[in-house]
Amino acid sequence: MSSKGLLIVFSGPSGVGKGTVLKEYLAAHPDTHYSISATTRAPRPGEEHGREYYFISREQFQELIAKDGLLEYAEYSGNYYGTPKAPVQEALSQGRNVILEIEVQGAKRVLRENPQAVSLFIMPPSMKELTRRLVDRNTEDEATVRRRLDTARNEIAQAGIYDYIVVNDSLAKAVADMDSVLHAAGFSGKNADKLIEEVLKNA
Repeated sequence: MSSKGLLIVFSGPSGVGKGTVLKEYLAAHPDTHYSISATTRAPRPGEEHGREYYFISREQFQELIAKDGLLEYAEYSGNYYGTPKAPVQEALSQGRNVILEIEVQGAKRVLRENPQAVSLFIMPPSMKELTRRLVDRNTEDEATVRRRLDTARNEIAQAGIYDYIVVNDSLAKAVADMDSVLHAAGFSGKNADKLIEEVLKNA
C-alpha cells in the first residue's frame, strides 16, 4: 500500500458547523494532520494565531503568493484564505492523512492539481437552518450575514464536484458519516498505485 497519506479536501458554507464536526473527528483521529490555513481576516473571539489560522496582513499574503508558497488560495467575503505548501507535503510524506479545510474556490484548484485527493462537503439540512445558525452566532452584522448566505447558496450549488456530501443535522451522525466515508476512501483505487505495483511485482 502507498506510504503516502490521503490528502482530504474538506469544505462547507459558513455557519454549517464544519469546524465543530472537524474538531470531533480530529479528536478521534489524532494521527490525522490538520492543515492550518493563512487568512487576512481578523480573528474572531477566542481564536488564536497558529491554532485556528495564521492571521497575516494582506501584504504578507501577497508575498506568499509571489513566492509560490501556497498549495491553493482564494478570496472569500473580502478576505484571502490559503494553504501553506510545506507542512502539507511533509505530513503526507510521513504517511499521515492531511485535512485541508478550504473554500470551494480553493478546493477546485487542489482537486484539479491533485486528482488523487479525497473531497468531502458538509451540507446544512436547509437554508433556513443555515440562516438561523449564522444569526445565532452573533459575530457579524446583518450585511455580512446576507453576504455569507449569498456565498453559501453558490457553494451549495457546486457541492456535486465533491466525492462525498455529509449533512450536518445531528453532530454525532455527521461525525460518524465523515468517519465512514474517509475510512472507505482509504481503500480507493485512485490511491492504490503502490499496492497495485507490489502485487504485480510479486506475481
